[in-house]
Amino acid sequence: MEQHQLNLSTPLAFFDLETTGTNILKDKIVQISILKALPGGSFKQRTWLVNPQMPIPAEASKVHLITDDQVVDAPIFKEVAEEINIYIEGCDLGGFNVLRFDIPLLMAEFERAGFELDLTERRLLDAQRLYHLMEPRTLTAAFQFYIGKSIEELSGHAHDAATDTLATFMVFNEQIKRYNGKVVLDEIGGKELTISNDMDIISRVTKGKSVDTANRLIYNTDSVVCFNFGKYKDKPVADVFRKLDPSYYSWMMSGDFPTETKKWITKIWNENVKVNNPTGAPRQGV
Repeated sequence: MEQHQLNLSTPLAFFDLETTGTNILKDKIVQISILKALPGGSFKQRTWLVNPQMPIPAEASKVHLITDDQVVDAPIFKEVAEEINIYIEGCDLGGFNVLRFDIPLLMAEFERAGFELDLTERRLLDAQRLYHLMEPRTLTAAFQFYIGKSIEELSGHAHDAATDTLATFMVFNEQIKRYNGKVVLDEIGGKELTISNDMDIISRVTKGKSVDTANRLIYNTDSVVCFNFGKYKDKPVADVFRKLDPSYYSWMMSGDFPTETKKWITKIWNENVKVNNPTGAPRQGV
């Protein structure tokens, strides 16, 4: 691409981060690349490798292929923060999923380096958000995409329960055929999984890290159940119950949590606390 076709009155900095993980508060940048589009059609791009001053987890390296050895001699973010800040000065910011991830993490890194990334006068443009708005994630859209027909052709109208059930099954059947042999990254453990006509694999792929359907509990990369909310977010449930805050179990059991979630934490309590402390909190049925 020699020239862009965007109608710009202000430079637009599209950027992407490679990081040690997805926790905005704890994880760090290992690489940042910024493509700056200028009014008139030209653009230029710069990329920085960054030493995050923490080990890069293997599951993160598997995604972006950047290892500890590659960043050991790279500058830390504080050493390149001013240069990056100058490079994007006066620019609107854009990227893919930048609103939920890249911008908050970049702001956190700037803050740690003693800089403020002021967004009050900048326009923020997210290609992922535009994609989701313009390409609906509905059954009707999925049926048209996978089957190549209008869902109304099944029975003359859409959103009848029987029609929708048949349409969903047809979409799923086509997905299994279309993606057979495709490789995806398992969210639990970061291992590669190959899509096949195997419901164990499909379940693993579609459920992701979620333990309960309310997504209050998730598996970490070691397949350990962790909290996905509150002050113990990302902490193993068993560790919290055993050592950090045993009363958290009682608080959850008396709180407004789904029955399924309570069954899971009761199972973990009984397996990790009750078995070693027979006089502790009683087993609670839900």
